[in-house]
Amino acid sequence: MTTTLPDNIMANAIRALAMDAVQKANSGHPGMPMGMAEIAVALWSRHYRHNPANPHWSNRDRFVLSNGHGSMLQYALLHLSGYDLTIEDIKNFRQLHSKTPGHPEVHVTPGVETTTGPLGQGITNAVGMALAEKLLAEEFNRPGFDLVDHHTYVFLGDGCLMEGISHEACSLAGTWKLNKLIALYDDNGISIDGDVKGWLTDDTPKRFEAYGWNVIPNVDGHDVAAVDAAIVKAKASDKPTLICCKTIIGKGSPNKAGTHDVHGAPLGDKEIEATRIAIDWTYPPFEIPAEVYKAWDAREDGQKWQKEWDVLLAAYTKEYPGESAEFTRRMSGTLPAGFDEAVKQYITDCVAKKETIATRRASQNAIEAYSAILPDFLGGSADLTGSNLTNWKESVKLTADKPGNYISYGVREFGMSAIMNGIALHGGFVPFGGTFLTFSDYSRNALRMAALMQIRSIFVFTHDSIGVGEDGPTHEPVEHISSMRLIPNLNNWRPCDTVESAVAWSEAIKRENGPTTLIFSRQNLAYQERTEEQVANIARGGYVLRDAKDAKVVLIATGSEVELTVNAADELAKKGVAARVVSMPSTDVFDIQEPAYRESVLPKGLPRVAIEAGITDYWRKYVGLEGAVVGMESFGESAPASVLFKHFGFTVENVVAKVQSVLGKTVL
Repeated sequence: MTTTLPDNIMANAIRALAMDAVQKANSGHPGMPMGMAEIAVALWSRHYRHNPANPHWSNRDRFVLSNGHGSMLQYALLHLSGYDLTIEDIKNFRQLHSKTPGHPEVHVTPGVETTTGPLGQGITNAVGMALAEKLLAEEFNRPGFDLVDHHTYVFLGDGCLMEGISHEACSLAGTWKLNKLIALYDDNGISIDGDVKGWLTDDTPKRFEAYGWNVIPNVDGHDVAAVDAAIVKAKASDKPTLICCKTIIGKGSPNKAGTHDVHGAPLGDKEIEATRIAIDWTYPPFEIPAEVYKAWDAREDGQKWQKEWDVLLAAYTKEYPGESAEFTRRMSGTLPAGFDEAVKQYITDCVAKKETIATRRASQNAIEAYSAILPDFLGGSADLTGSNLTNWKESVKLTADKPGNYISYGVREFGMSAIMNGIALHGGFVPFGGTFLTFSDYSRNALRMAALMQIRSIFVFTHDSIGVGEDGPTHEPVEHISSMRLIPNLNNWRPCDTVESAVAWSEAIKRENGPTTLIFSRQNLAYQERTEEQVANIARGGYVLRDAKDAKVVLIATGSEVELTVNAADELAKKGVAARVVSMPSTDVFDIQEPAYRESVLPKGLPRVAIEAGITDYWRKYVGLEGAVVGMESFGESAPASVLFKHFGFTVENVVAKVQSVLGKTVL
């Protein structure tokens, strides 16, 4: 973009929009947009390659506002540069159903690449995006054809760098040498509580140098030329770059700049009037002169950049038709032709083999089978590959110097999960990563963000219950599954055998509008016999696994407790009590089935008993006050798994006793 308009006028347009929108909303964060205005001018007017007319152009640069509370900076940039974001949208900042919510939300505002706000996750998503760019370039680029060639730019602040997840992610970015990743640090020394010197005394440049980053320190963040020069240097580096920009929060506000007063509250009418005088902005609220719009408008350049790339793609397609078709498919997020047939065949194989194995092993077998037709797979584990069993025979561990499709994330559960989200957002891969279920707590907010963003991230959790045994209560998850079931738009699967594991994996892969957790056992679980109809109904989340004529009670179970429940039903039958067994590997999926199907599985009027080696409270929604739950009311213990299951009542005898109490008659 070329413009003759002075940089300070372009920057002041951002300041004006930010302070006016926050004031009208009577809430928001004007300080960061006002303080980073010149940094934004340097990046967006001189380096950022994008097409406002097509926010989804695959070779666009990615821009991530990690300090997402300063969302008006991004909205101002999108509006001024020509995206489908009108001045009315700016006026509706933070209002119901507006395109300008309080924090940036992907799929809500055109041009927003990821939902940010929880500090540290934006930079971590960006690491995933930069990794995806590098891996796709290594896979698809050919001599003379740099089909994949773009940068990932991040704005971040002190808060992002205080969050532990930023340490996890930035360490990996340095290790992987993600040289297309450029972060611009808003070093203003202020957070909500005031001057950060009381709680942040890190030597940030040295820390990033230790990570293996290229660091450009002491850049005047209010000097557009200085920031521009730093970005030029960063783009020439063979490492990721941190540009440390010294700024004044709320720059332009004569009485509040440089203080925490400007961080997260409107300036007020009097201070806004004083700011307009101080920055020589003579226009009324929400009025931007035509020459400012013209200077910021990136639509012509964006169309030119995309047309140049389209010509490159056409030539690439002629030379490498197979690779071009595969690249296009991958970036569209569609699954390869024949995927459904491959799933059907694999499930048929599982039925024929009738294996009794741990579902973590069944998971690995499913990965092995589906990876043969899904080159999109990008797997990994947080230093537990041999326990999670998330690798496969053809997987190749990636390093900084060698491409691969399997990532050793190290002991970084939160970082892994948010990096996966960035990979999914970038496109081109179906990412999955594993850890123990008890450590889902570490990554919980990334799961929540994946669900909020409706992206296809797959989280693999093994060692799913007190069946972990001797490792004890620190490693025995009891409340985790129930808590994850409370996250909207997160599908959780806890399969009971090889067939349910195969279905769970296929449903996770096919799901385009949200993430999935796959929850597997450490111990072996018995194969369950099914009809073809029952196999088909697994994908509905819950189904009748075993039925009985004139059933008097419904037993509901998941995972390792299905085998126990089937055995208990057999014992009840011997005592003259007919019981229906329902396997419910995914309560989330079952709950969205049509009412008629749900009632066919769980008929009204029949008492219910739920059995799961987790906290009991969740199951009250299914069994009601009249039913019972065989579950956990406490943390676990350290002992062999068989001892623990008996100790906590996961026995045929106890299930039968619960049925007895529910039916109100003796069946023993």
